[in-house]
Amino acid sequence: MADVIEVGAARGDAPPPAAGAARRGTRPGRAGRATPYLFLAPYLLLFGVFGLLPILLGLWLSVHQWDFQLPNRPFVGLDNYAELFSSGSAVYGDWWQSVRATAIFTVFAVPLLVVVPLGLALLLNRSFPGRTFFRAVYFAPYVLGVAVIGLLWRFLLDANLGLVNRLAGMVGLPADTPWVTDVPWAWVSLVGVTVWWTSGFNAVIYLAGLQDIPQELYEAAKVDGASAWERFRHVTLPGLRPVLLFVITTTVLASANVFGQSFLITQGAPGTETRTVVWFIVEEGLRDNDAGRAAAMSIVFALMLAVVSIANFRLFRYRED
Repeated sequence: MADVIEVGAARGDAPPPAAGAARRGTRPGRAGRATPYLFLAPYLLLFGVFGLLPILLGLWLSVHQWDFQLPNRPFVGLDNYAELFSSGSAVYGDWWQSVRATAIFTVFAVPLLVVVPLGLALLLNRSFPGRTFFRAVYFAPYVLGVAVIGLLWRFLLDANLGLVNRLAGMVGLPADTPWVTDVPWAWVSLVGVTVWWTSGFNAVIYLAGLQDIPQELYEAAKVDGASAWERFRHVTLPGLRPVLLFVITTTVLASANVFGQSFLITQGAPGTETRTVVWFIVEEGLRDNDAGRAAAMSIVFALMLAVVSIANFRLFRYRED
C-alpha cells in the first residue's frame, strides 16, 4: 500500500481519501437538512394561523361564558357541553332539532349526490358529438355562489309567483305547492336544488377516475362475454373505489355543513324545521352573543362528523389486491 501511495505521489496524483472522510463527504450539511422544512414552512405557517390556532381558540372559548358585550368571561368548565345533552337546558331542544334537520338533509342528499353524478359521468365519458359542451353545461351551476343559487331558487319556488308552480299548472299539476314553506316540500326543494347545483363537481371527479381505468380490462371483459352491467360491476366499480371513497366522504361533510340553501331558500320554514346545525351555531354565537356555547356546539358537531368519516373510511377503504 505504501508503494502504491509513493508511485501515485511520484506521478502527482493525490492520495485516496480515507473511508471516514468519504462517508463524511456524502452527508448533507445543515443547509441540506433544512431544505425540506423551508419548503414546508409556508404551509405550516398557514395551517398554524388558519387551522390550528382557531381550533385551540375554539376549545378555549368553549369552556368560558363568552359574551361579546360583557367585560368578564368567566370559566365554566364543561357546562356548555353539558347543556347540549341535558334535557332541561334552554338550548337542548333547538340543538337536537337542528341536528335532526341536518341529518334529514344529509340522508336524502348524499345518495343522490353520489349516484346521479356517477350516471352523468358514465354518459359523458362516451364519445359523441358535443360531449365537451355538455360537460361544461353540467358543471356550470357549480361555479355560482350559494347566494346566487339561493335567491334564484327562492323566487322560482315561490308558491304564488314562482315559475315552477306556473309551469306545473300548465301541465295539469297542482299550481299551489308550498315548496319553501311546508314539509316535505321544503326538503324536496333543498335536496333538489343542492343536487342540481353541485352534481357537476362530483361528475368531474368521477370522469377523472373513469379515465384512469385501463381500457384493456373492458376489452378483456367483453371477450369473456361480460354484459354491460357485469362490466360496470366488476370493472368500473372496483376501479372507482378510491374515487368513491373521496366523493362519499367530501359529500357527507359538505351536506352536513349545509347553511346557505336553508338560510336563503326556506329560511328555516316551517318554523325551525329546516334550520341546520351550522345555522343554529351562527345564531347562537353572533345573534345571541354566546360564543362559548357556540364553540362547544361546533366541537361536538365536528366530533360527530369525525366519527362518520372514520366509519366511512373503514367501510369503503381501498385495498390493493
